[in-house]
Amino acid sequence: MANSTLEQRVFLWLLVAVSIAFGWILLPFYGAVFWAVILAILFAPLQRWLSSKLNGKPNITALATLLIALLVAVLPMIVLAGLLVQEGAEIYRRIESGDLDVAGYVAQARQMLPASIEEQLVRFGLGDVESMRERLASGALEASRFLATKAFSFGQGTFQFLVSFFLMLYLLFFFIRDGRDLVAKIKRAIPLSDNQKRRLFGKFTRVVRATVKGNVVVAATQGLLGGAIFALLGIPSALLWGVLMAFLSLLPAVGAALIWTPVAIFFLMSGSILQGIVLTLYGVLVIGLVDNLLRPILVGKDTKMPDYVVLISTVGGLALFGLNGFVIGPLVAALFISAWGLFTSPEAAKPARPGGGRGSFGP
Repeated sequence: MANSTLEQRVFLWLLVAVSIAFGWILLPFYGAVFWAVILAILFAPLQRWLSSKLNGKPNITALATLLIALLVAVLPMIVLAGLLVQEGAEIYRRIESGDLDVAGYVAQARQMLPASIEEQLVRFGLGDVESMRERLASGALEASRFLATKAFSFGQGTFQFLVSFFLMLYLLFFFIRDGRDLVAKIKRAIPLSDNQKRRLFGKFTRVVRATVKGNVVVAATQGLLGGAIFALLGIPSALLWGVLMAFLSLLPAVGAALIWTPVAIFFLMSGSILQGIVLTLYGVLVIGLVDNLLRPILVGKDTKMPDYVVLISTVGGLALFGLNGFVIGPLVAALFISAWGLFTSPEAAKPARPGGGRGSFGP
């Protein structure tokens, strides 16, 4: 009996050790593996639909799903990133040459402020115009320099990017094709009851789809709408402002308004009344309503998180994982809430219903 217990413990320690070693090996390409899993889950319904239309041919179905995912989700992001880097390089060139005086625009807006607001700025230590001009110019130059250097660092890291990109596509093909078998093996390996596993995997799949759709689609929509109105109003660097609005849309309540509101105020105070009114109405009635209309539809009630959880998990995810944290942070937070919800739910202890989950990669 003692030997049997010792063997089991040794085997479990061996299992943990080799699992950690395998994760360490995959760590340099964790982004490729992560996005392959996420895209496989997102496009699993499409894979099932194509499988029914193609008489269940797994290779052709997986390849067709992969091509659609590439066209819909992957290539647009690569094109957008390239355009953003180019625009950042152009802004850096204009600021360095003096063609674009960011601090001058701020100083001009400062002169339009009422005397009462000017007194408050002085009261809070913001009355030194020249010092503020220098800080703003330095900040704008550093931000644009960061984007500009990405254009050169991308050329130096092209090989690693291509390896990660094709590794993601390669894994995505097999995750789409063999996702059902992989999920079944993972379920068998988890030491939980059948009902708990069914509910946990169901929650995981719903949370992934809701989190990605709720964050990415809403952010992309607000960024696209914001960039479009900026371009129509003739505001320089509309693409860059649109991307910033997309990122800031993760902030509850304010979000993209942090970008378009100061611009609308500047228009109104500088005498461009029509542009200011148009931007204000568009921001409130179009950009502002996207979150309230789209997010409940895409996220749903069972996976919706409090705004403060979305905010802190997104910021923390970006700090730890870079751009991937845009999804990883809210996903981990949603899974944390879901797992504890299952733990405290009386239904978690109920027997599993026959014919649990289904699907190629998740329920």
